[in-house]
Amino acid sequence: MNSITDTEFGHFQRFIYEAAGISLSPAKKALVCGRLSKRLNANQLSSYTAYFKLLTSGKAPAEVQTAVDLLTTNETYFFREPKHFELLREVATAAGARRPPQPFRVWSAASSTGEECYSIAMVLADCLGASPWDVLGSDISSRVLQRARAGHYPLERTRLIPPAYLKRFCLRGHGEQEGTLLVERELRSRVTFSHVNLNAELPRLGSFDVIFLRNVMIYFNGDTKRQVVARVLSMLKPGGYFCIGHSESLNDISTAVEQIAPSIYRKP
Repeated sequence: MNSITDTEFGHFQRFIYEAAGISLSPAKKALVCGRLSKRLNANQLSSYTAYFKLLTSGKAPAEVQTAVDLLTTNETYFFREPKHFELLREVATAAGARRPPQPFRVWSAASSTGEECYSIAMVLADCLGASPWDVLGSDISSRVLQRARAGHYPLERTRLIPPAYLKRFCLRGHGEQEGTLLVERELRSRVTFSHVNLNAELPRLGSFDVIFLRNVMIYFNGDTKRQVVARVLSMLKPGGYFCIGHSESLNDISTAVEQIAPSIYRKP
């Protein structure tokens, strides 16, 4: 594996900050080295400096996306932070009781490989039945979005799925697929995945009843957090709910929503 100098690491710190708003600490130097080393080999380059020059040449947009994919951390599992799904169940059940029923929309704004989106979809399918609903998942990484659309996961990521949901919405792999799980087709069809960079002007996505932006702000500095949260909250309906990670806070970040529980906010 090629070694990376402090100067070269600094180049990639700036690269991923400018591309995605992510601040890489010095502790991530080994991660950058490990994740990008194969791209040096794939492009027949001898140094990280040469690879950085390729990324900034304007001649390799596909390689830029590959580098962004590799430098964004994607770790998730089904029904992570259960309190948020308890809230979602309550809000969706109340929405389903309204007459006439209104479309109920949820956005997973950093959806990674899709486990969060499908967890949301299971709750909505259970609570809303035939009432109109949809789920949008977005991420800056095209690689993880491709995996999310497939809906195919190792069983160890599914341990928190309620047994009734496992039976109703999931297919357990056999033979060559032993040890894996596939989200059933009808549920997958209710979830849309889109490539979205939260650190840039957002596309027209419509408005949402609930937005999940969990375990993302930890990678941003203060100014970037404020800008990203403002963009995302502009898509939240009045009275809508906003969920962030339990290790995160909106203190000094936004006053557009009011905290109603740890990591749960509501837009007045």
